[in-house]
Amino acid sequence: MRSVNTAAIDVSRTPVDLAEVVASIATRPADWIDRVRFRVGQRWYERLSLEADYDVWVITWLPGQATGFHDHGASSGAFAVASGVLEEERADQGTRLMSTGDVRTFGPTYAHDVRNRSTAPAISIHAYSPPLTTMTHYERDGGELVPVASSQASNEDGSVSSGIGRLLAAARSRLRRVTAVEARAAVAEDAAVLVDIRPAAQRAAEGEIPGALVIERNVLEWRFDPASDARLPVATDYHLQVIVICSEGYTSSLAAASLQDLGLWRATDVIGGFRAWQAVGLPHARTSDSGT
Repeated sequence: MRSVNTAAIDVSRTPVDLAEVVASIATRPADWIDRVRFRVGQRWYERLSLEADYDVWVITWLPGQATGFHDHGASSGAFAVASGVLEEERADQGTRLMSTGDVRTFGPTYAHDVRNRSTAPAISIHAYSPPLTTMTHYERDGGELVPVASSQASNEDGSVSSGIGRLLAAARSRLRRVTAVEARAAVAEDAAVLVDIRPAAQRAAEGEIPGALVIERNVLEWRFDPASDARLPVATDYHLQVIVICSEGYTSSLAAASLQDLGLWRATDVIGGFRAWQAVGLPHARTSDSGT
């Protein structure tokens, strides 16, 4: 596939045009498979072609890897699943599964989260018109998306440019974060493990969560790595769903991403932390209380 310089012309492809492009490329892996790589810790992607009016990318997905909610600036787009299964989520429309051969189209300002929720790798082909230049990343607040950072399309990790903001955005881009209500339901219905990493003084001041495992942050990885001699009895395999909660949902994001680095690909955290748990009236107790 050739790569050319962009020309100064005002021409754009429609989403239907782009769908035809990605569908065609996805069925010709011999043209691009030798360029494909898989990367543990963050998604790998590479631009395959840059034309005057659109560009094409290939993206790989190991189990648990995700984009986080984001848009594509002023670009329209389309993507096709070349192999495997991906899940797309819209904040206001729920989720849908996409299997090999499926194609999704969208216009400017379209925001979504795409992830690999399966246990096998996946590959997808994406096209954008005009060529992708910027993306805005979002946090979900109920049914609303709140902008948190913008990035250049050339940044492979999709993160902001510096400091703790970069680390936090990169961590959250890999997580399918859950609300406090969703976390409680996952514990009750799906055998998820809720892990409270707040220090003792903070739990004493704010309150305890009945049934949550209390694990200090500095030993979290040792307790949940199935290969660790110090692991907990519950940490038997890498498919365990661990949901981390802290006070406000910041430290927990970094901790959950660290668990994913160990191979616990379903690890995630609670949006808003204990304060969100308390705000929606879920069970909690002061250390001196009998319970609420």
